[in-house]
Amino acid sequence: MARPMTPDELSALGSALLTTNAALELAVLGGCLLLAWALARTLRGRREDPHSVLFGRRLVDGALFPLLSLGLVLAAQHLLLAVLHLPPAVLRIAVALLLSLALIRVFVRVLRAAFPASAFVRIVERWLSWAVWIGMILWFTGVLPMLMEELEGISWKVGSDRISLRALLEGAFNAVIVLMLALWLSAAIEARLLKGRLTDLSLRKIAANATRALLLFVGLLMALSAAGIDLTALSVFGGAIGVGLGFGLQKLASNYVSGFVVLAERSLRIGDLVKVDNFEGRITDINTRATIIRAANGRESIVPNELLITQRVENASQTDPSLQLSTVVQVAYGTDILSLRPKLLDALGGIERVMKDDKHRAVVHLSNFAADGLELTVWYWVPDPLNGQSNLRSEVNLAILAVLDAEGIEIPFPQRVLRRVPPAHKPPSAASQPP
Repeated sequence: MARPMTPDELSALGSALLTTNAALELAVLGGCLLLAWALARTLRGRREDPHSVLFGRRLVDGALFPLLSLGLVLAAQHLLLAVLHLPPAVLRIAVALLLSLALIRVFVRVLRAAFPASAFVRIVERWLSWAVWIGMILWFTGVLPMLMEELEGISWKVGSDRISLRALLEGAFNAVIVLMLALWLSAAIEARLLKGRLTDLSLRKIAANATRALLLFVGLLMALSAAGIDLTALSVFGGAIGVGLGFGLQKLASNYVSGFVVLAERSLRIGDLVKVDNFEGRITDINTRATIIRAANGRESIVPNELLITQRVENASQTDPSLQLSTVVQVAYGTDILSLRPKLLDALGGIERVMKDDKHRAVVHLSNFAADGLELTVWYWVPDPLNGQSNLRSEVNLAILAVLDAEGIEIPFPQRVLRRVPPAHKPPSAASQPP
């Protein structure tokens, strides 16, 4: 379908659909679809990748099936015309339908691969489907070329150039095509980098982010060139963008640069246990604008990258992943602390996750003379804080409680001594004194 059809060709096509040759074309079309499905299934094999552009979540919703079907139908169309001298009717309509389906599948799968967690993709898919189907119908019936000629007459002068509405629409279409290709290529490169052999996930992440930014920048320049915009005229817009970054987009630019700084200097890495702004958790992802921190209770905090540069960040996994924890307990005055301390240490030695080497051994300190008893602080180290801290605290507290129960030592309740002050002696009054 290299050109739209004229009214006479549409009438001839409608008459051809009622002949016996249409049944043969339907059979050929069915065979092409079955062969395309078999080829796509063979090429897919046992790979299960829901973000794949070619195969998709299911085989028929990927881009490969309509593309293979389109190629086979075009080959069958030329074969029937060359061998049997049969003018295509059903196959010509099928080519238009498959071309529209291939465009929709490619665009949607690229968007889902580039933005997998975005709900906006479904809205774009719905509107894109309507636009492609309506555009294909208008092209097939010859209405679209006439509409484009009318749009050519709507123009205005910008400087020394005259820009028409048709040129803007065609430039926007070319820009979308180029940007879709850039997104597709960047998503494929990012998936390869994240599955590469580099052991440091932060280096792979920064390489993926830099690759995507570079490809989108190159794609934007190519899209502007395809739209007929002179790139030398962008110097004025470059100054405006610089002013915008200095004022309106200052925070966005700061977070964007800070994200690359964090990934480049490797002070914070994916998987580190950190505490930022009284929120403690594990870093699950470092994006260009913000860092995702997931707490042990499942909550996630989206921290702007600028805070990681300008504020104090506690990193429990920078050089040594081990973490020191403490438990405070009170015993009554008069308790033999010297004999109690080794028993508490022996109880901690029986807990598997408590470290026992000389550098990280547990200690018991008499930390305070409290109002109700002697305050003991038990310090111990855990080698894997990512596996949980509250569960280890519970095991340590249960072990301490078992030692105190075995030794007959009670945890004192708050005690207060009340002292009654007798009333002061009143001197006798003058009326009661003898004369």
